Amino acid sequence: QVWDSGGRSHSVDLTALGKHGEVYTEGPFACLAWSHSETRLLYVAEKSRPKRQPPCPWDVPGAAQPAAEDEDEEVGAIYPMSDEQFMYHEDWGEALSTRSVPVLCVLDLEGLNLSVLEGIPEHLSPGQALWSPDDCGVVFVGWWHEPFRLGLNACSNRRSGIFHLDLASGCCGKHWGPGGCSGGHWGADPLLSTELLSAENGSACSPRLSPDGRRLLYLEGVVGGPHRQCLRLCMVSWVPWAPGTAVPPCAASMRSAPLAAFAGLYTEVLPPRCWAADSRRAVLGTPQRSCTVSPGGGRARDMTHAPHGDTTAWSPEGCWELLTLQWDLLVATCSAPHHPPSLVVAVLPPAGQELPLIWVPVEDTPTVPGVTWKTLMVWPPCSGQSPAAQGEPPGAPAAPGAGDTLVMSMLAPGGPHAVFDARWRPSMAALCRLGFAVLLVNYRGSLGFGQASINSLLSRVGEQDVADTQLAVEQALQREPLDPHRLALLAGSHGAFIALHLLTREPERYQACALRSPVSNLPALLGTSDIPDWRYTSLGLPYSFERVPRAEEVATMLLRSPIAQAAQVQTPVLLCVGAWDRRVSPTQALELYRVLRARGVPARLLWYPEGGHALAGVETEADVFKNCACWLLRHLGQ
Repeated sequence: QVWDSGGRSHSVDLTALGKHGEVYTEGPFACLAWSHSETRLLYVAEKSRPKRQPPCPWDVPGAAQPAAEDEDEEVGAIYPMSDEQFMYHEDWGEALSTRSVPVLCVLDLEGLNLSVLEGIPEHLSPGQALWSPDDCGVVFVGWWHEPFRLGLNACSNRRSGIFHLDLASGCCGKHWGPGGCSGGHWGADPLLSTELLSAENGSACSPRLSPDGRRLLYLEGVVGGPHRQCLRLCMVSWVPWAPGTAVPPCAASMRSAPLAAFAGLYTEVLPPRCWAADSRRAVLGTPQRSCTVSPGGGRARDMTHAPHGDTTAWSPEGCWELLTLQWDLLVATCSAPHHPPSLVVAVLPPAGQELPLIWVPVEDTPTVPGVTWKTLMVWPPCSGQSPAAQGEPPGAPAAPGAGDTLVMSMLAPGGPHAVFDARWRPSMAALCRLGFAVLLVNYRGSLGFGQASINSLLSRVGEQDVADTQLAVEQALQREPLDPHRLALLAGSHGAFIALHLLTREPERYQACALRSPVSNLPALLGTSDIPDWRYTSLGLPYSFERVPRAEEVATMLLRSPIAQAAQVQTPVLLCVGAWDRRVSPTQALELYRVLRARGVPARLLWYPEGGHALAGVETEADVFKNCACWLLRHLGQ
């Protein structure tokens, strides 16, 4: 539906038109962009597949099937041969199981016409599209999907580029600028005969066009390696064309004094509107150690020494998120472990006068009584590594409640390269209100502490992360009035992997453990996970699409797996898994459950038939939290 000041102006049944499949309304491919003339809509949908052959009304062996005619029930329906009925179709993995072959679509509201754009190379899956300044072309992100697709969710290391499609010629790579479409060339790929706006072998996403149509910002990272990483903020200008980097990739390459403490960019997506009205500055948010802040005021046209300011430096709150920037009006939320998100606005001052910003609350929320928090810095002992190799020390945002029972909560789905910033988390606040103290651990390898910290975990998974977490527990017990005999673990995904290692190393230390989507058997994930490349990268091994594991590599993976030491576990364990988990197969938990039960360890397995890796959804999340909280209370004797 399309609405204007006079009410609803258009209502289009896209499904009935039969030009494409399901419209992408969320996820990394999705977009919905108005042309500058506001007469056309650009969006992404699943490509139509041939319809299944209807059954023959006469069930006679060898009888000829009716041929497909023009009067098919659906426009464009083509009935395939019977040998294609069970053809396997790849998808993009966890949380994207219905995303296979995206196509760009244009709905013309004046001509009442819907078209699927052609001219996109077959080896690319397009998404995140926007219009060129004069509406004669489309800029989009194209992900390579040959020879096969790897999981895309929470993975900023997949090969992708920023492309331009000239709607007049139907060719990728035509130059466009404020004067209209014209011939040009950028970084041509000789093997693919297509041209890119971004690097040839990079991982680019999130293009954002400046208000004057002369500059394009986007994020770019390295292909392969850690699935989350420190990214570059890059810019493309069209008159004349010149690629450049607006923000260097890490603090080591920054020279100006205000950037001395800047730990890099880690956001996976730029705000839909992040440009200032002068088309020279951009505002975005990124994790910085245990907080998320909004760096602003950077002059994108300065490629080597982009001035930078932290627009939230004055605030005592823990996490800021920019929602939008329109007409130099900043709209953001701020929150903390004891403070639900509040809506605030500020006017962006002229260039060079950005700080301090004057934030005005629009909708404030009260703090939760009885919940306080602090950030604990933990320094690992010297391990013979250089400071650059070790990275930043892990941080531990702690949210102590009124009680003395400590609940350890490790990284949620998305790890090991994720971060616990000091934002509002309803489940953590609820645990505090139940009388627990909560410790959220950012071990070395978490986001927000520099690329060296991320790289330090490679080949040390199951060792460095476990040791850092153990050390955080010890330090918390020394610094806070907590009962060392009343400890519990609550974790998910890679955090559950760490928790299981803790149970095997100190069998009598923890009284209860509740895990979501746990990783317990690393080699078993090679054939079941949508990101098999991570199994090699985590051991410091190179990955290629044709790679087959060697016996010694499988043995190493197994030795790093908690399942190999499961016989040491004595703590009661609750396991919560989703049947549709494509990242960590639920059979990982099933195998562990059987081992624990066989050894007489109290164990319970909750199997959510519609759940994925994150166990998302209101009903699922509520049930998981209720069962986890009850399990902890029961085995802690509360």
